[in-house]
Amino acid sequence: MTVLKWIAIILAAGYLAGLALLYFKQREMLFPIPPVGRTAPDVAGLAEAEEHVLTTSDGEKVIVWHVPAKPGRPVILFFHGNGDFLAGRVSRFKGMTADGTGLVALSFRGYAGSSGSPSEEGLMRDAAAAYAFTTARYAAERIVVWGFSLGTGVAVALASEQPVRKLILEAPYTSTVDVAASMFPIVPVRLLMRDPFRSDQRISRVTVPLLIMHGTDDPAIPIVFGERLFALAHEPKQFVRFPGGGHENLDGFGAIETARRFINGN
Repeated sequence: MTVLKWIAIILAAGYLAGLALLYFKQREMLFPIPPVGRTAPDVAGLAEAEEHVLTTSDGEKVIVWHVPAKPGRPVILFFHGNGDFLAGRVSRFKGMTADGTGLVALSFRGYAGSSGSPSEEGLMRDAAAAYAFTTARYAAERIVVWGFSLGTGVAVALASEQPVRKLILEAPYTSTVDVAASMFPIVPVRLLMRDPFRSDQRISRVTVPLLIMHGTDDPAIPIVFGERLFALAHEPKQFVRFPGGGHENLDGFGAIETARRFINGN
């Protein structure tokens, strides 16, 4: 019995130590910032983009790349994923803007030249600064918000509070808590997680046309989370499944073309 008791104590201590590690390292896991510094858009291969540095409401300096829209064309306000950086998305930015559509792509705090450390509250402040930059140049009815992966939580929050034309969510989730709980079923993540990004609680306040795109074989955010979020959303809405599509490769399955049809539709 004494041996069993000590085994139980050791196991319990190890479990608690693991919980402590997850709690204090959770933001490093949720926001795995690539070791990439500030890169000018022309150096990255997007010479048509202008770089701007915005000041957030809490004093951080965040970078946006702006490709001006052609007259009468919409503009995409783009929020990237948790392991992304703008210079790594140049090819898709070119695809997004090939028809004269404009682009404002935000580099979240802590990422690729933007100051600060990421958190849910911080990313929402970054998005507010990017929205203010965009609305200073374009009418709200020209703005299409597009969020990818982690950025979908930011996109939903913004579209639930500010006037925009349409909303595109690529590989979205109901909440980061739900995704984490599916990854760590024996961990009480719902009690420990500091940045839950509750899109499931915000999506009902989105009233503009919605497009969700998701790969059926997404290993990072399984498609079931996108389907659940879609079920909570108001009409008009569309859900496009890409059979065999993963998390980072939906452009190869027609994501840009699908989004363009949605943006240009009535």
